[in-house]
Amino acid sequence: MTLLNLQHVQRVYNPNSANPVMALKDITFKVEEGEYVAIMGESGAGKSTLLNIIATLEQATNGQAILNGQDLRQLSKDDAARYRREHLGFVFQHFNLLDSLSNRDNVYLPLVLAKAPVATMEERIKPLIDRLRINKIIDRFPSEISGGQQQRIAIARALITHPDLLLADEPTGALDSNTSNEILELFDEVNANGQTIIMVTHSAAAASHAKRTLFIKDGRIYHELYRGDLSLKDYQQQISQTMMTLTNGGE
Repeated sequence: MTLLNLQHVQRVYNPNSANPVMALKDITFKVEEGEYVAIMGESGAGKSTLLNIIATLEQATNGQAILNGQDLRQLSKDDAARYRREHLGFVFQHFNLLDSLSNRDNVYLPLVLAKAPVATMEERIKPLIDRLRINKIIDRFPSEISGGQQQRIAIARALITHPDLLLADEPTGALDSNTSNEILELFDEVNANGQTIIMVTHSAAAASHAKRTLFIKDGRIYHELYRGDLSLKDYQQQISQTMMTLTNGGE
């Protein structure tokens, strides 16, 4: 079943000025439930703009962006904020945890904002503590744990709302290679449990964990690769070769 459907999406900044900027020119693709999709491209290609539109942080200037039957362009600012809380999970490069809250309260935060009952919070956090292996750190504070552990807490916070879609923006960008591999393996496990994931990354190693990789160039989908039965190593090599072609201006 199609979860996300983008059709001819454009995003123009300052459209009425003498120098409008077209960040996205024509983006069309679909994401099925349970997919794990990576998005890659050079700096300025439109990756962040695309993620912001899917995240309801920005609206497309033209085209359709439909997530689980909801036309995102039709959401008011207040409705978009509510939609994010109820349907989307976010994992960021720099974790975005609140130092004044315990790790447990950081995980609870989206449900607190949604005014969920305490019993619901306690019920939902239990499987996450086990799955993400955070039982030893859940009642400590972000300043007391490592970067990789902070990202585990951030993933738990993203998943506690049971989101339709998990959006990850450079989730391993602030981590060393060993810790990055641990986090990517967690994403593999989360996806294997049915969670749909879209990850923006500059790392071919990170993208090789996805089942499909979209490459953006000059505001358009330049190419896409499917992992299929390829090993991580072989898929990473294909991704790297495609990025090299893209960077060198190949068509």
